[in-house]
Amino acid sequence: MREVSLRIDRHLVNTKVTPNQLTYLMTVCGVLAAPALLVPGIWGAVLGVVATQLYLLLDCVDGEIARWKKQYSLGGVYLDRVGAYLTDAAVLVGLGLRAADLFGSGRIDWLWAFLGTLAALGAILIKAETDLVGVARHQTGRPPVQESAAEPRSSGMALARRAASALKFHRLILGIEASLLIVVLAIADQIHGDLFFTRLGTAVLAGIAMLQTLLHLVSILASSRLK
Repeated sequence: MREVSLRIDRHLVNTKVTPNQLTYLMTVCGVLAAPALLVPGIWGAVLGVVATQLYLLLDCVDGEIARWKKQYSLGGVYLDRVGAYLTDAAVLVGLGLRAADLFGSGRIDWLWAFLGTLAALGAILIKAETDLVGVARHQTGRPPVQESAAEPRSSGMALARRAASALKFHRLILGIEASLLIVVLAIADQIHGDLFFTRLGTAVLAGIAMLQTLLHLVSILASSRLK
């Protein structure tokens, strides 16, 4: 996406557009993934990908414009994190509502909406677990965490963390990756003739989110980040 964002930057650097305005627009694009996914069929899934890719593009552009114009701010960093939280949640909630067949001709099955919301909650909690390390260190007067401190102190835990990192299954609950998965599920649904694969994917992502929330918390507690 950097190849695209750098081409856009040249048209924005001499305008009055601010990095924070771009971040607001970025967040709106990410959140629009949720209603986009409510469009039935493959086109809804494609619209979800378009929304998340616009989010990703603007996520590149706002930082590049901030560095070029030297318009850095804590507010910008904060808004960027809020956008990431909301986008991940929007995609997974949208998936759950899509699986519930919200605008279908049959009965709405709210179980799938619940599982999508559960997956969204897990995705948010994982980000919060990471961000709260910085909060805890700041409130106790400690310096920001060093990368080496992220390594678990237990060799067994370190091996498990490396295995999870290699498999990268945890990335499936991130908004951008999840939106791509939803397209694959939508194509499979089109062939199968129902929402079986979308519902299966919703259940799997909810399980991954809950498992990852627990494992990530244990990983933080087992490392030196809170020492």
